[in-house]
Amino acid sequence: MSAPRAQAIGVIGAGAVGQSIATTLMSSQLPGRLLIASRTLEQAEALAADLEDMRQATGASTRPQGCEVVRMHDCEALVIAARAAFTNTRRADIRMAGAAANAPLISSLATSLRSYQGTVVMVTNPVDLMTRLFAEVSGCPRVFGIGANLDSARYRHTLARLLGADPQDVRGHVIGEHGDAAVLCASTTTVNGRTIEVPLTRVREELRTRPTCISEHLGRTRCGPAGAVLSTLHKTLALADGTEELTTAYRGDWLGIPLHFTSGRPLPCLPRLNPDESRQLAAAAAKLNTAYQALQPHLAPIPQETTP
Repeated sequence: MSAPRAQAIGVIGAGAVGQSIATTLMSSQLPGRLLIASRTLEQAEALAADLEDMRQATGASTRPQGCEVVRMHDCEALVIAARAAFTNTRRADIRMAGAAANAPLISSLATSLRSYQGTVVMVTNPVDLMTRLFAEVSGCPRVFGIGANLDSARYRHTLARLLGADPQDVRGHVIGEHGDAAVLCASTTTVNGRTIEVPLTRVREELRTRPTCISEHLGRTRCGPAGAVLSTLHKTLALADGTEELTTAYRGDWLGIPLHFTSGRPLPCLPRLNPDESRQLAAAAAKLNTAYQALQPHLAPIPQETTP
């Protein structure tokens, strides 16, 4: 019996991250069709041709195709990994560096997809801001960002290594911002079902340096985001039930929280926070709201719907 799959998934962005995501989706054979859009149609078609070679060599059943964004409305899900050209020279709040550069691009994509009703998975950084921006401009009802998902996976892996445990036995979340204001839910983290003393200083340092190390030597993190996208799509498309830490609207803010998906329907399941973690989460929300308001001068006015 074949595994459940989506009819069509679109990937917007054919750069390093978009290529990794598209290759992962091809290898997983999750979609029947994989539509790719990029800055130019030639780029999208080139990646589709490369993936078609992969398909022929491996016997994969997913069919890749380059296209324009406007042809993606029939996809069950869209993954946005587009990125504007800019040089990141920051040493702190690194992911925030792309806010002003990427905001017009994401706003433009959202305007093109204003009637889209499927699931949108945002990868472009700063992912919390870009998720909110896309959702508010497009009006799409299901928009999620993968930042906290990747942070949580790194957290559980790092903690397992430091404690000599199996990563599958570690339960814990990273929430809030995908960035310097990330909140480690240490007070509810468990190993084999038992609460532990998390070595916070060591864990925070590794979580801070790990993506920087990858980017410095490879140019950009790409495989981790691709894995987070694949896991997220399984839950959002109702192909599997389970919990994913994703950026979403929560109590008036947009930030990363755990969502439990049942048949594709998300339900917030924020863990119990101690007073310090609660203060950190409030600070992360305030920081993201301030940063979002600062984006507005960089955006063109959103065209209003007119009725005949």
